[in-house]
Amino acid sequence: MRTASRPIINNWRFRPREQRTILFIGDLFVSLVALFAGLYFWGQKYDWLKFSLDFLKQRIEPWFYLLPFIWMIFLVELYDVHRAKNLRQTVGGITLAALTGLLMYALVYLISPQGSLPRLGIGFFLAFASVLTLIWRLVYIQIFTAQAFLRRVLVIGAGKAGNTIVRAYKTLRPQPFFLVGFTDDDPQKIGKKVDEFPILASNNRLLEIIDKEAVTEIIVAISGTIQGETFQAILDAQESGVEVVPMPTVYEELLGRVPIHHLESDWLIRSFVDEARVSGFFELAKRLVDILIAIIGLIICILLTPITALIIVLDSGFPILYKQVRSGKGSRPYYIYKFRTMCQNAEKEGKALYAEENDSRVTRTGLFLRRTHIDELPQFWNVLIGEMSVVGPRAERPELITKYLKEIPFYRARLLVKPGITGWAQVNYGYTATTAETIIKLEYDLYYIKHRNMLTDMLILFRTFTQVFTFRGR
Repeated sequence: MRTASRPIINNWRFRPREQRTILFIGDLFVSLVALFAGLYFWGQKYDWLKFSLDFLKQRIEPWFYLLPFIWMIFLVELYDVHRAKNLRQTVGGITLAALTGLLMYALVYLISPQGSLPRLGIGFFLAFASVLTLIWRLVYIQIFTAQAFLRRVLVIGAGKAGNTIVRAYKTLRPQPFFLVGFTDDDPQKIGKKVDEFPILASNNRLLEIIDKEAVTEIIVAISGTIQGETFQAILDAQESGVEVVPMPTVYEELLGRVPIHHLESDWLIRSFVDEARVSGFFELAKRLVDILIAIIGLIICILLTPITALIIVLDSGFPILYKQVRSGKGSRPYYIYKFRTMCQNAEKEGKALYAEENDSRVTRTGLFLRRTHIDELPQFWNVLIGEMSVVGPRAERPELITKYLKEIPFYRARLLVKPGITGWAQVNYGYTATTAETIIKLEYDLYYIKHRNMLTDMLILFRTFTQVFTFRGR
């Protein structure tokens, strides 16, 4: 019989992928409502038409009906379920989406024939979309941060892997699930705590703890061999409806990184290579997108080169461009081109040095070029000829790669794809000045390689755009 103190169980507990689907459906609904509300109030301004089919036929261009989908692209950062539950980031994301929409419309309006674009219609849509999306997202936060909708999670194993999960869990606000505690086979750990979370019992009492604490999910954080009795208890729990998830999967879900220090030595062959395989359609689509963006980027580069060259020369003299050898896919060397942002002879002894946050070698002009990513524009030539992609791991120097291969496990795996101008690690992490920080960036890179698709690339491109827009480039 279940005890009276057993927590009330609620079957409506959604995993991140399901929550992301709910966010998408909700955003689509409110953006469509915003479209029709915008059309209605816009139509009221024309007394001879009002809101009628005549108004729709005479005033509305077909592209106007794409506004809900464009709006959802602007919200792409808020489809991270951790950001979506954070009130400050939600308000900031919606505000940024509205400002981005206004800026892009203003730029298009300036180069369009007079009277060809509907200022009033766009204004009504952005106003309704912003307000309705904010209301919907506040309802989402209220519901999905409530205790009744949080997964109740038990961690099996209170060792190094279990401690790592707790540290990752505590970095997130609000926290993505309710952590009940731990079980462990070491009798000396029973009754103690990992941080403030109790080690409730040994693994042979797993089913009892699951029932008592109304556990909906267990995280297997056992390094090495799982004892037969524990393995059977995990299978029994899974058969009873409890979800069983390995520690690396939860780590990826929480942080968007691969936990390279908690992977088995054969992980690269046994798991990563197979999961990182993509379709030929994706490769073709990615290459076509690379060529299109590279052409646009090179046009912008040509237009900005005269003024960029002038300010570089006035600030720190020649040269305007610099080139370096980098390692591409499969360690193939190639030359990378950028506008110079550092002083001459930045590496006096010819040794490869880390680029640091607030690097003293960066010139005044170079700081601006980095903040706006203008210094990266010449690399679109590398993209056009196929040495790089727009999105991928950051291109690294051969000397540093040789060093990292000796110090960091699985580092070579990042060479399975072309390097990129921007990437998952670049938009999530800053400069690396130590091997420990390089390990964190590698975890982001491997996560991208493992999960890459066109939607992920779109997310990275938009986050890069917002960094440029808000001068948060590095």
